[in-house]
Amino acid sequence: MKRKQCPDIPVSSFETNDDIQFDEGWEIIMKGITKLKKMIAEGSEPLLTAEEFIKLYTVVYNMCIQRSDHFQPLYDKFKETCEDFYRVTVEYNSSMDQSEEFILRDLVKRWGCFKVMGYWLPRIFQYFDRHGRRLSKLNEVLGVYNFGDLVYRKVSSYATDAIIRLFDKERKGEEIDRELVKNTINVFVEIGILRQMDAYEEDFEAVMLKAAGEYYSPLALSWISEEYSDSDYMLKAEECLRIERERATHYLPSMRSQQKLVQRVQHVLFEPLLSKFKQKVTTHLIQDAAEKKASSDGACMLEQVLFRNLIKLHDEYKAYVNDCFKNYSPFLKVWKDAFMVFFNRSVGESSSADLLARFCDNLLRREESLMSEQEIEETVAKVVSTLLPCLSDKDLFAEFYRKRLARRLLFDRRLSKDHEERILTQMKEQCGAPFTSKMEGMVTDLTLSEDIQMRFQEYLQSNPTLNHLEMDLTVTVLTTGFWPSYKSFDVNIPAEMVRCAEVFKGFYEAKAKHRKLTWVYSLGSCNIVGKFEPKKVELVVSTYQVALLLLFNTAEKLSYSEIASGLNLDHDELVRILHSLSCAQYKILIKKPDTKTISPNDDFEFNSKFTHRRRKIKIPLPRVVEERKKVINHVCKDRRYAIDAAIVRIMKSRRVLDHQQLVADCVEQLKHIFKPDIKAIKKRVEDLITRDYLERDKQDFNLLKYLV
Repeated sequence: MKRKQCPDIPVSSFETNDDIQFDEGWEIIMKGITKLKKMIAEGSEPLLTAEEFIKLYTVVYNMCIQRSDHFQPLYDKFKETCEDFYRVTVEYNSSMDQSEEFILRDLVKRWGCFKVMGYWLPRIFQYFDRHGRRLSKLNEVLGVYNFGDLVYRKVSSYATDAIIRLFDKERKGEEIDRELVKNTINVFVEIGILRQMDAYEEDFEAVMLKAAGEYYSPLALSWISEEYSDSDYMLKAEECLRIERERATHYLPSMRSQQKLVQRVQHVLFEPLLSKFKQKVTTHLIQDAAEKKASSDGACMLEQVLFRNLIKLHDEYKAYVNDCFKNYSPFLKVWKDAFMVFFNRSVGESSSADLLARFCDNLLRREESLMSEQEIEETVAKVVSTLLPCLSDKDLFAEFYRKRLARRLLFDRRLSKDHEERILTQMKEQCGAPFTSKMEGMVTDLTLSEDIQMRFQEYLQSNPTLNHLEMDLTVTVLTTGFWPSYKSFDVNIPAEMVRCAEVFKGFYEAKAKHRKLTWVYSLGSCNIVGKFEPKKVELVVSTYQVALLLLFNTAEKLSYSEIASGLNLDHDELVRILHSLSCAQYKILIKKPDTKTISPNDDFEFNSKFTHRRRKIKIPLPRVVEERKKVINHVCKDRRYAIDAAIVRIMKSRRVLDHQQLVADCVEQLKHIFKPDIKAIKKRVEDLITRDYLERDKQDFNLLKYLV
């Protein structure tokens, strides 16, 4: 396209070094400025050619270097020109009772005029601006005529409303001037950059997002009231989102702003479905779990069936949310909430925490595992990444898991050391280091005990007087703080075992002088040979069982009271031991009378006729029924300490806090480990008040203060 040329500006006098008069020079400058105004009004481009600009610049240059008395008049004329242009051409004095297109077109035009004149005037008077130091800078003059004061503050809200109305028209299928709307939005962006403020976000974007929500909210409710099916509703919502994405891409200046609009519309369209979706997911989870349980092999244990099906259900519904809703965060949250409600339901008398710990125990026990190592690793990873985050009572699970881990480690039932360490590492990543610190200490204790046992054997070999113990002794040294608490009775063990214990004690105390050994005989096991008339049978029994059986080496028949005095055990523990030896599968002792219960009036004698097809058998002790309740009580006690610590931490940092806010902050701090009961928190607050950690404000009873 051929460039449009402007009429020549007479420059005869300033092309030489002849003295130029002020009126003559200003007349030339005004002709150039007048031409610039005319071309701005016509929208012609380019506004000034390079030759024209150089001529105007040269006039100003000659006027400045030839006569110093031209500075003040030139400065005054510059101010007068700016006043005339900006007040007449740019300043907004029009009525707002106009159409949307008129308001936007007028705003874009005035902004264009302001930008063009703001570009050319400082450049034409550039030499004067540098050398007229006695006067104010020209930028200070231009700064008086701020577009924000002249136009923007008067018209920005009207322009925003006009754009919103045009958006709504376009959503309804009407044609609008898309380029005009886009140019107006760019005005908001450019003004924000010029004024060093985010005019776009503050004055336009926030209103636009609110208006989009107000437009689509009644639309979504109308679709639901018309009882559209879920698929029809989703098709309509997807079409609206597609149109909004295209609109955002065309009009909005940044990817961030485009995402905000799409997410706002997405939220409004899908919000009415959330409660309906949660109800359906919960119902389907229960139905699917019931169907899979009914179709499962009846020989499988409850927790095996339950958690394998739970993992499958979790993956199925997660894929459903991902494929159908593109992992949209509100639907993802609702699905997780529904799964957590379902997952944390108790099954009979067993909690989800107890069942999950049993499931992990069955996976990692040597005698129970029927899967390949890869299947075990995948299942363990699923349990930790999928089920454990949904468990509300993680502290209860940790205690049940720790109990079962102790049995696997102490009785050599673990599948492998690598599996145990791997699941602890995954739990640590998921729940934090404090969650697994005790369990990791237990595994470490077992590794250290192997080294201690090796050094103990070397100690025996280096001391010939001690190398002739009557039995082989293996000792596992446990750190008290890591392991679950166990009952420790002052039981009368056989003399052979007493001597072995004394030898090890002397060895260990020489190596660790500041540590105290406490023997936990209830966890010990022993292999003894029973000399029965048919044949010898090796018996694998507990320390208490072997202590009882060895009593029959000196007596063929003993009463309950004689056994009790010989062992020094309490009634409940003695009943368990006698029941395992006389009333269970292997009747090593004969009880009279022959009943299934143990009473203080019973008599026992050694069953010399006992035989078994195997040469080695293990005689288990009956499981303690109250163990689950003890674990729960222990966890409840620990929770009181955790709540106390959380309250003190919060109050120590805040000093003064409202009671309700303290409860809310406490719940927030503890929810990743367990779901604290509000009543329990209030009780702990009252307890801390009585212990002088907190006090209530004398004027406001709901206000709590921390006492240093």
